[in-house]
Amino acid sequence: MLLPPTVAAGVRDGSVSLAFRRWRRPDVRPGQQFRTSAGVIRVESVETVDPASITESDAALAGHPSADSVRKRLSGEDGWTTYRIGLGWAGEDPRIALRSADELSDDDVAALDQRLERLDRASTHGAWTMATLELIGRRPQVRAPDLAAEFGRETAPFKLDVRKLKNLGLTISHPVGYELSPRGRAYLARTGRTG
Repeated sequence: MLLPPTVAAGVRDGSVSLAFRRWRRPDVRPGQQFRTSAGVIRVESVETVDPASITESDAALAGHPSADSVRKRLSGEDGWTTYRIGLGWAGEDPRIALRSADELSDDDVAALDQRLERLDRASTHGAWTMATLELIGRRPQVRAPDLAAEFGRETAPFKLDVRKLKNLGLTISHPVGYELSPRGRAYLARTGRTG
């Protein structure tokens, strides 16, 4: 479930605790967690609701100025069900702490080697992990389309691959481009793998 950064920040500070979505079937379930720009958000509840019953106070708890604003922003087919989703802040994004963990043991390096080798084997475009890390190391905060072009790749699939590296704590995303995290730099200094 995607939340705009301002809504995610509202969940974090407690000013937002609801979201409304129109879906064919629910995309989330209670207890599910997802990462946002403001940390990890937890789905507290999922209930069907008649859009006409959305109140002004519901709208405020969803970060909207009015109930009409909520109804106007519902997307999807008119016949789809509208859901009232209760949200709560579950904590910091664990990748933030992970990317700072730069004191890698031999076991840590071996585990990262194995994870990256699996990503390379599963790829439809060949081994990419080490070359991508090395490129980001050489060209920090360069636009993703420019980095992707160096490999002759489309931007969207390239960004998906970089997200896999971010999930391992090896890269940091910026408004423009990426950089190696302290963990990523430590890994490159210790690994025997090459691009």
